[in-house]
Amino acid sequence: MEPSTALRLQPAGAFRLHNNAPAPFDDRRVRMRIQHLAFPNLQSIRPPTRIHPLLVCCATKQSSAAETLQNHKDEAIILKKKSEDVLSHLDDRCIYLVGLMGSGKTTVGKIIGEVLGYAVFDSDKLAEQTAGMPSVAEIFHVHGEAFFRDIESQVLKDLSTMKRLVVATGGGAVVRPVNWRYMKEGISIWLDVPLEALARRIAAVGTASRPLLDQESGDPYTKAFAKLSALIEQRYDAYANADIRLSLEDMAAKKGHEDVTTLTPKNIAIEALDEIQRLIA
Repeated sequence: MEPSTALRLQPAGAFRLHNNAPAPFDDRRVRMRIQHLAFPNLQSIRPPTRIHPLLVCCATKQSSAAETLQNHKDEAIILKKKSEDVLSHLDDRCIYLVGLMGSGKTTVGKIIGEVLGYAVFDSDKLAEQTAGMPSVAEIFHVHGEAFFRDIESQVLKDLSTMKRLVVATGGGAVVRPVNWRYMKEGISIWLDVPLEALARRIAAVGTASRPLLDQESGDPYTKAFAKLSALIEQRYDAYANADIRLSLEDMAAKKGHEDVTTLTPKNIAIEALDEIQRLIA
């Protein structure tokens, strides 16, 4: 005699228990029951758990954040080691960063100064303080470029008599030969950034603080790129006087990238310390 729970499958699409009482058709229950009778030792199979896209996104962001944090730690370790190697040969000489506006001289200079234990100065800021005016743009507007360049030269002359400084110079500091005489008291580094990247950076933050750009109307990127192209043509030979040229395009290519924005300021600072060591060791 069959067990009381045994099923008799009905062709009509319903099933009956042994007492012939009809039950509502439930296709899912039938499949599960057949599976249980045919494979009694097989555990119930659960469908795979669906992972919510938001959880995947959060996990990806956490992984990316952890990777970024690890990169920062690695860069800090490398910077510390490089600075120790360089300091033993630097003999307290100053470091001057030159390059077009927006090339990152101040940002990179702060990193180098911090790891070397050097004071960091921005020559434009010192010129503003000397003139008693709030910005270089204001000095240009009230007194003209020649007046500003005179102050800039005096600032660089004063800094050249000091030791253990990192100096971020203005983009046009290289145009006067006398300024190179002052900067040659230390080590000069040219941050050579592709014009497209510079123009994008300047356009993003605005041109109000750039007196050589703010005089022209038009699309910020277009006028920035046009002016930078003219400036690099005028100043290329002057920038080339630097003891070290850091080509960000070459640096990015070595890392397998075409876009220089993948380089961090610490990447650039590490490369600068490497080049200083090669120069003086």
